Amino acid sequence: MTTTDLVERTRRFVRDVVVPAEPPAGTPLEPAARRSLQRRAREAGVFAPHVPTRFGGQGLRLGEWSAVFQEAGYSPIGPAVLNCMAPDEGNMLLLERIATVEQQERYLVPLAAGATRSCFAMTEPHPGAGSDPAALTTTARRVDGGWAIDGEKRFISGAEEADVAIVMARTPDVGPEAATMFLVEMGADGVSIGHGIRTLETAITGGHPHVHFRDCVVPDDAVLGTPGEGFRHAQVRLGPARLTHCMRWLGLARRAHDTALDRVRHRELFGSPLAELGIAQALVADSEIDLATAAALVDRAARTLEDDARAGAQASSIAKVHCSEAVGRVVDRAVQLCGGDGVTLELPLLAFQNEVRPFRVYDGSSETHRWAIARRAVARREREVDAGERVLDRAEADR
Repeated sequence: MTTTDLVERTRRFVRDVVVPAEPPAGTPLEPAARRSLQRRAREAGVFAPHVPTRFGGQGLRLGEWSAVFQEAGYSPIGPAVLNCMAPDEGNMLLLERIATVEQQERYLVPLAAGATRSCFAMTEPHPGAGSDPAALTTTARRVDGGWAIDGEKRFISGAEEADVAIVMARTPDVGPEAATMFLVEMGADGVSIGHGIRTLETAITGGHPHVHFRDCVVPDDAVLGTPGEGFRHAQVRLGPARLTHCMRWLGLARRAHDTALDRVRHRELFGSPLAELGIAQALVADSEIDLATAAALVDRAARTLEDDARAGAQASSIAKVHCSEAVGRVVDRAVQLCGGDGVTLELPLLAFQNEVRPFRVYDGSSETHRWAIARRAVARREREVDAGERVLDRAEADR
């Protein structure tokens, strides 16, 4: 099946099966309903589009994900039904690229099949890791036959339904600044779910609670990747994960835009269809521009990440900032174009606003990414100038 075929098949499945099954606005999808819809997605051949075929998925490479993920995101529950929703989707990619064969069999295979759930435990209460991962305070110390993990995590999306967590912990036994990733089963001794943080959005099921690790002992084979390389390994997940959020929320923004387009086509105001009034046309045009530019930046970043991880970090930050803000503008314009109905629960637009607003904070706030974008730009220019000066020095020396 070609990518084009999968895009069209996903489009039909989401519109014909998923959208009619959506729970009331602002209500999360129940696990039993998700499992039922996932069975239908497998039967339709649209399940786990990002997972390699050897693990039961559709085998798309990163550069091909966007169109399919946007179609999945046309419904707030679509990505969960297709098993390409955060945090599971990012964890699958990390397990595919970093895990041992034994770890893949134990954790990736059931995760890709939708039989289990996962979470990514890095964020901590202040002053621990957040926008600055280097502030990590959770530790793992060596003990006989393994490691003992101690610390508190917060805002761990999906943890209430997760079977396994990928836990980032500082490992001073490896090095003073070293961090390591661990695969920790949520039912292990020393793991407990704490306060559940209430948030605006509901698409990421399993809550965003605190998770406590108290003398949680895991064996040596629970290490994910290389001890001490946790921060480097995290980049394998974080860059693509930012983009997949963009892809999914772009799909939801297109749904909001379609809702507004249907309204302006049929609504008459002051004797003319709303679509013929200049101020409405300006709102529609601006949303078209936001959707097109956001999609183009996401595609560019995905292609760059495939070829060059260093350049991809800059491209993904740029795409994340622009897209997270663009989708918010698109949904807000849709609310405005739908007038009184736009601010009621008769339409899903208010729920869509709640879904997309946190994205300006999740996976690095817009401000943090702007800071990183600027630093990389200055560093790039310094390298260019230094290289140019060296060329001039060599030319001068040759005279």
